[in-house]
Amino acid sequence: MAIKGLIVFVVFSWIVSTTGHEFFSSTDKTAQLFMEEIDLLESFRLYIDAEEKNVKRMKSILLVLELLTYSDPENPEKTMRDPVAAYKLLRRVRSEWLTIVKYTQQSLYEMYQKLLTYSKIPQPEDLNGAASELIRLQEFYKLYPHNITKETSLNADEAYHMGLVAYEEDKFQHAFLWFLYSQDRLTEYSTVDEEELLGFLSSSAYLFGSLPVAIYFNQQLLNLDPTNEEVKVELSLYKHLRFQRTSNPDIFTLNTKSDNSYEALCRGEVDERTSKRQRALSCRYSTGGGNPKLMYAPVKEEVEWDEPRIIRYHDIISDREIEILKNISRPQLSRSETRHLGVSNIRTSQSVFLEEENTVLARISQNIADTTGLSVESAEVLHVQNYGIGGRFEPHYDAWDVENGRIATFLIYMSDVEIGGATVFPEVGVALKPKKGSAVFWYNLQKNGSVDWDTQHAGCPVLVGNKWVATKWIHEFGQEFRRPCSLSEWE
Repeated sequence: MAIKGLIVFVVFSWIVSTTGHEFFSSTDKTAQLFMEEIDLLESFRLYIDAEEKNVKRMKSILLVLELLTYSDPENPEKTMRDPVAAYKLLRRVRSEWLTIVKYTQQSLYEMYQKLLTYSKIPQPEDLNGAASELIRLQEFYKLYPHNITKETSLNADEAYHMGLVAYEEDKFQHAFLWFLYSQDRLTEYSTVDEEELLGFLSSSAYLFGSLPVAIYFNQQLLNLDPTNEEVKVELSLYKHLRFQRTSNPDIFTLNTKSDNSYEALCRGEVDERTSKRQRALSCRYSTGGGNPKLMYAPVKEEVEWDEPRIIRYHDIISDREIEILKNISRPQLSRSETRHLGVSNIRTSQSVFLEEENTVLARISQNIADTTGLSVESAEVLHVQNYGIGGRFEPHYDAWDVENGRIATFLIYMSDVEIGGATVFPEVGVALKPKKGSAVFWYNLQKNGSVDWDTQHAGCPVLVGNKWVATKWIHEFGQEFRRPCSLSEWE
């Protein structure tokens, strides 16, 4: 039963599993690893059961073969003078070998190895990518290791890996803090070497410019191995440099000040004047400019900002429609790209363009047209995104300097996000929190066709939560009578 079960499990896994998946850039893909881990453990149990039964059978065959082999006289050479005895020996050895081959070939080792090969096991790039994104979250939201591990702690080895990734990226303060975190959690079961850890603590402090700290940890390293000549030379160099430097930055304390409006908005640092201006804006029921379809069921419209005009539509999509979009998208998600850079750290998410062959997709597209009063004939198909660990999209413009450019953006929020993940407009100081079922809409182009530079926007890094969005980019063609052009350079 175990052998049959494993064979069925392996065949099924080959059908549903594919290799080459990237996990860290999609929270949903990472969540799927829970089930993958359960499947791997179940297959391992089946494999062990099958191998144990096979070994038991082989042991019984061994006993039979041993009885036949050791029943011969002590003088084999004398016995082999008898041609019949020689024939019996040849026949028996061949029979034994074929029996051994038969039962050893029943081992499921190769099949199980193929299962592991086809399973969606994270690659080193996934681990390094996830660590890199965690470090970016720290930089963005000004977090220490103990802040970001408040819910889920890391052991010494895991923290050491975090430090190595930060060190490789020349983020020496964060590397130092992770190495320090690792040192505090060293146990007899840790695989990280204490001397190596002290070496990185000293080196990180030196490269950051904090020489007294570098000297301290270098001295600790020398105390462990007083014969280490290389450490002695480094210690001498650090002490010499210390007297030449006038400042030693504090490596233990993160700089919480930032002049970057994008980062400030993401951290919730909204200007009070902006908040006051937003409070003066209005909400209303809208018919999309007099659309008959919306006369009896108007949409809930909230003005989030007046210039550029940013509108939020509440309850624009149902939970059922959201789940359908997610289920259609999941098998097709792949790493998001930017127009000029392709795959880049500027954008950490996975996405897919969904062809509107599905009735639900067609209905959503028509609903967007009815709500905005714009034609979607030349619009792009719906673009669904799931953000990963620290998922973000740095400041950018949706408008392209091309014929039939993106005149407007309709951004649907398919999930709430506990912390982070806001859509921010750095040029005007506006931050919009994701709200499941709502959508925000704005024009990327002015009426004269030029880019509205105030529409620069960004997706803030997701600190806690799983962010899903769907975007409809509406193009210029077809809007001639719906949004007439203007010859004024100010419109």
